[in-house]
This record gives sequence, structure tokens and C-alpha cells, in this order.
Amino acid sequence: MRIGVPKEIKNHEYRLALTPAGAAALRGRGHTVLVQSSAGGHAGFADDAYVAAGATIVASAAEAWDADLVMKVKEPQPAELGFFRRDQVLFTYLHLVTCPDVVEAMRAAGSVGIAYETVTNSAGGLPLLIPMSEVAGRLAIQVGAWALMLPQGGSGVCLPGVPGVPPGIGTILGAGTVGTQAARTAMGFGADVTILDVDLDRLRALDDLYGPRLKTCYSEPQAIARHIAASDLVIGAVLVRGRHAPQLITREMLRAMRRGSVLVDVGIDQGGCAETSHQTTHADPIYVEEGVVHYCVGNMPGAVARTSTLALTQATLPYALALADLGWREAARRDAGLLQGLQVWNGSITYAPLADDLGLPCVPPENAITG
Repeated sequence: MRIGVPKEIKNHEYRLALTPAGAAALRGRGHTVLVQSSAGGHAGFADDAYVAAGATIVASAAEAWDADLVMKVKEPQPAELGFFRRDQVLFTYLHLVTCPDVVEAMRAAGSVGIAYETVTNSAGGLPLLIPMSEVAGRLAIQVGAWALMLPQGGSGVCLPGVPGVPPGIGTILGAGTVGTQAARTAMGFGADVTILDVDLDRLRALDDLYGPRLKTCYSEPQAIARHIAASDLVIGAVLVRGRHAPQLITREMLRAMRRGSVLVDVGIDQGGCAETSHQTTHADPIYVEEGVVHYCVGNMPGAVARTSTLALTQATLPYALALADLGWREAARRDAGLLQGLQVWNGSITYAPLADDLGLPCVPPENAITG
């Protein structure tokens, strides 16, 4: 099979979908790997490393997209929509609920879209989303502490405090992977941290793990409003698999915060969890609304591209090998979790939550692998 790895073109996106080690593994199975020139440069993976791994370096995006299986990191950008073709498999973070133009282009072309973010494992977890959620959760505290500084428009709070001055107060909405990693990092910073969730079993597990260093609270509107009002830094870490993130933070809640407090909305690539959130870029990451500094970058892990690329390839490579060795239909027949990643096929949407959010009809994904 021909596998293409184009250079990412989203604003300040420096990750790529495959390391040289991953390319070598695919070549070892007899597949052709086409990597666009300089695709891995910012992540520290030079073209020579891919050549040594047996990959072919191609000069243009069109050549990298001329493949049976295209591996990317982020959802296709407008300049890439013309590369879709019938039965071509696109394996990436699709986030189609916020990209109706990509949905329509894929449906028109008849291409196959398998989304990293909805592939599941035997335990029902999200193995291809977890690595980037871990990165984003840890980064959320770094960028939040940075945004609290006065030159960024923040309130001038030093998140860990100093002797004689208490630490900043952090509130994290969502106790999944992002929220847990954010809490872990915030505690490492020395912040006063509370995490909210509706899953009491998860809150009990965190309480057992961290004890009194981490405060836990059941998530409901009054509790959210109370904690946000007292916070210097709020992390939005809520996720509904394959759908718009729930809007838990209202404009009124933000008005109660001290001027210069910070919101980092990690769920922005799924629409964001605050009424005031809209996606920003690494080139222009923050804006102020209702006196609160908003950081809403949709590809946060792209800022630490080497770590992110290594973590992503470790997770995606077994699936890429299966797709290449067996073809996507057989791979999905054998792995029900991979079938959960199928979102677009033969001009139809095959992922019910996506179809529901977009108001479009849905075809059962099983239809795509039968016959």
C-alpha cells in the first residue's frame, strides 16, 4: 500500500503523523511511504532520517496525498480539500463537528475518514486521543501561568505564590485525561486546585490518588459558578466523544471573575466549553472578553511537536500497520474499536453523534464493511 504523510499546514502546526521509526515499520511490511519534504523538520526529524528508514521524500503536498492511506495530525485545511479522492483513506484527528466544509468535501469525493479521536480500545477508552490529551492537559497549566502575567493582560498572579503570599487558585472542569493531567501539573506548580466532574467514581479515584492536595467537587451549574468566580485560572477540559463540547461556562460566570483571570479552553477543537470561546492560533493565541484572558488554541500540542509526534506515533502505528496490511475494511472487521473511528464513507456519515450534531442522515458503519 502507498502511505502518504503530508506536511501539516494549520497555523503553527509542527507535528507530523509518522516518525522515521514508524516509516521503517511500514516499509518493513513492504509498504511504500511517501513523506513530504521538510514535514518533520520542526519536530527534529530530518528528511535524511526518513530516507534511512526506507521512505521516499516527495517535494509537494499533491505527491504526498497521492496515496491509498493518508496519515495526518490535524483536520484538512481549505487548501487540502481538493486532494480527496474516492476510496482514499484519511487517518487523522478529523474534528468534523466543527468542520462542515471538510465533511462536504469528503462526502463529495467519496473518500473514507477514520478519526483518531473516536477510535476505541477494548475498555472503551480513546487510545489515539489520550496521548495528545496528556500533552494538552500539561500544557494548559504552562500557558495559563504565562497568560496570568501582566504583559499578556493577566492579573499579575504568580500561580505557585511565594512565601507569605498564597498560591493562585485553579479550577479544572472535567476529570478525564486532560483534566487529570492539568491537575497533576497545577499541583506540581504549587497552585490551589479544584477539579469538577459529574463522575463520582472518577472523583473518588482522584481523591484516593492525591488526597487533600487536590480538592474535588461534583459538577453542577451553581458549583461551577462559585468556583469560577474565585479562580485565577480556569481550565476547560470537558469532552463528549465526537460531539460539540458542552457549554458549561456562561458569560455571566466570567463576569464574576477578577479582571485579568485566565480561561484555557482545551476543548476548543470540539467547539469549546465557554459561551465566549472561539478558536485562536499559536500566532495570536489570546484575547480578552468580559475582562478574562482567553487562550483557545485548537492545536496546543503542536507547540511541543517533538514530544507530541513521538507520543502520537506510538499510539497510531499499530492501527496504521493494520490498515496498510489488511486494508481498511478488513482491519475494521477485525477491530470493532477501529470501526468506531469510521466517520465518513461512500458519501455518507457513519458516526451517529456527528450526524446528529450536523443534522444529517447516518449510515450504520457496519454497512461499510459488509459484502
